[in-house]
Amino acid sequence: MTARTTRTRTRALSRTRTRTRALVLAATVAALGLPLLNAPAQAADSPAATPLPRTGFETSAGARWTTEAEESAFLAAVDRASDRVATRVIGTTGQGRPLRLVTVGGGTTANTMLLICSQHGDEPSGREACLTTVRDLAHATDPETRRFLARTTVLVVPTANPDGRAADTRGNGDGVDVNRDHIALKTAEGRAMAAVIRDRRPDVIYDLHEYGGTSPYYDKDLLALWPRNLNTDPDVHAEADTLSERYVRPAAGAAGFSSGIYGLWTDPLTGETIKQVAGDGQERILRNTAGIKHAVGLLVETRVEPLTDAEKADPALNQRRRVHTQLAALRGALSFVDERRGPIEAATSAARQVGLADRGPVYLGGADNDPAEPAEIVQDPPCGYRLDAAQYAEFADELALHGVSVRRSGDGDGAYVPLRQSQRALVSLLLDERAAYRITTGQAVNAC
Repeated sequence: MTARTTRTRTRALSRTRTRTRALVLAATVAALGLPLLNAPAQAADSPAATPLPRTGFETSAGARWTTEAEESAFLAAVDRASDRVATRVIGTTGQGRPLRLVTVGGGTTANTMLLICSQHGDEPSGREACLTTVRDLAHATDPETRRFLARTTVLVVPTANPDGRAADTRGNGDGVDVNRDHIALKTAEGRAMAAVIRDRRPDVIYDLHEYGGTSPYYDKDLLALWPRNLNTDPDVHAEADTLSERYVRPAAGAAGFSSGIYGLWTDPLTGETIKQVAGDGQERILRNTAGIKHAVGLLVETRVEPLTDAEKADPALNQRRRVHTQLAALRGALSFVDERRGPIEAATSAARQVGLADRGPVYLGGADNDPAEPAEIVQDPPCGYRLDAAQYAEFADELALHGVSVRRSGDGDGAYVPLRQSQRALVSLLLDERAAYRITTGQAVNAC
């Protein structure tokens, strides 16, 4: 291919991308919420004189992000106006801000989907998408959305890092990256989310983030990535891949947004991978923790930096694009839950039973794109791990938050943590002396 041909293709690609994005943004600038499951953003039976609650982001046409006070008032108004919604406080941050869980819909046989929004405080677009999604689901009147909510419980943590959001920082009030705390559970934020996952056992965990562009080969509107941790059940892994590649990314594409796989730099002309810069299987990252805990997990990221000259000139245009990309992708995720509820439930239910058989290796490293080294594979895991009294006293809460079953010693001297349980792989990741992010080192017990 000649240099002239390459330049021509690049300019054509740029013009097409600009035209498509301009059409999408022009169509959505007046109404910042996208319809979910083909439902109208405004409830058909809402009195004309009683408009639906709006976020600070919406009332400013995307010029600024919703404040903490506006979020509180917004959720309270949505809760009051709809019997489909319940909001409760599930924790308090180090600086005293509430961590909220919103429940929308649900029935006795419902599948459960958990949205975790803005774990990193300087990544606000997912939070805005989550807030308006709560409202739009709560007020939708179309039969399709009503059926969806009758069979689905949507759990939403609108701001998973309130202190970081208030300060516009990645970390929480203590500077800790909350998305690296899903094993140790040292933060109030991580502990609150672990309790929700333990108690509600979501089938799908959808984690909304943003990323900074670092290369001309890493400039997509949306990036997505499933659990790469090798302890993820194969059927759960397959459903997560389906969520990304057959629902979320195509939904973003249908709305005019480009997408790719998080962690991979790709040539915009050939689609070939240039470099891999992320995508590890660290168990302490939520998308991987989700897979280890038998949920279909997905990380999504929208690009922070402006992608056009128009966005550079108008920050509100950039911010609207980021939120609308999140909304388009989230619509795909909701469709996934609706259309594949049978396979999803079959995969997650079966995965929760596998550990009871207490067979097979446990992986302390590696990923689905990075085979584990022999030293990272526990080929013949122990029967369990013994904790002395001091260890159990220090880490009993973390084990309980993870939903790990423990047997107390008859004399009260410590505890025994068996591998024969639903959270089998997690036990070794928490307690094995070779695990990189263990909370303590248990004594391996090999006599079953």
